[in-house]
Amino acid sequence: MIQLQELCRDFDVGEEVVHALDHVSLKLPAGEYVSIMGPSGSGKSTLLNILGLLDTPTSGSYTLDGVNTSQMDDNELASIRQNKIGFVFQSFHLVPRLSALENVELPMMLSGNDPKLRRERGHAALERVGLGHRDSHRPSQLSGGERQRVAIARAIVMEPKLLLADEPTGNLDSASGREVVKIMEALNAQGLTLLVVTHDPNIGERARRQLKFKDGRLEHDSGVPA
Repeated sequence: MIQLQELCRDFDVGEEVVHALDHVSLKLPAGEYVSIMGPSGSGKSTLLNILGLLDTPTSGSYTLDGVNTSQMDDNELASIRQNKIGFVFQSFHLVPRLSALENVELPMMLSGNDPKLRRERGHAALERVGLGHRDSHRPSQLSGGERQRVAIARAIVMEPKLLLADEPTGNLDSASGREVVKIMEALNAQGLTLLVVTHDPNIGERARRQLKFKDGRLEHDSGVPA
């Protein structure tokens, strides 16, 4: 599903060039469960942004479902982000004035889906994360763990093939964090490809495959024999 070939991402910082990603190559089949680990500044979030088509590499290639994304225009990239990729962030990014259901419906609203379909699929997504009974509650009426579960429901309402989670338990207590991880793992068991950036080794080690980065380089890939 995902293939990176000599992927680089450079940033100009003053008169210096920072190599946020330095010649990264790997293959990730559909349905994989991967953790991405490493110290701050190692390139984890930069990689996730490129995989999510929120950023573009300086050089190298990123192929998704057999298509080289560097050959796509902005409209094509936006369509793939909207329909194939779901995002879960550390800070939830829910709209405070909207209910849980309305927050989940947002991606479908932006896609122009009719209200009835939005409501049906929004309810179904909330049921999948165990929050069907909280659909009318606003974020301020929900716990941190519940807010993250609403964010997961929003991420999957468009039925993506790929779920990218950037420190999804970073703002949660350990019990809520475990619950969120189990929900994402259940989605993976149903066929969703799951990539999780984390600083927590206990979470990272749950993944079937671990990638460890340092200074922009992929230092260890548990899916590749030593």
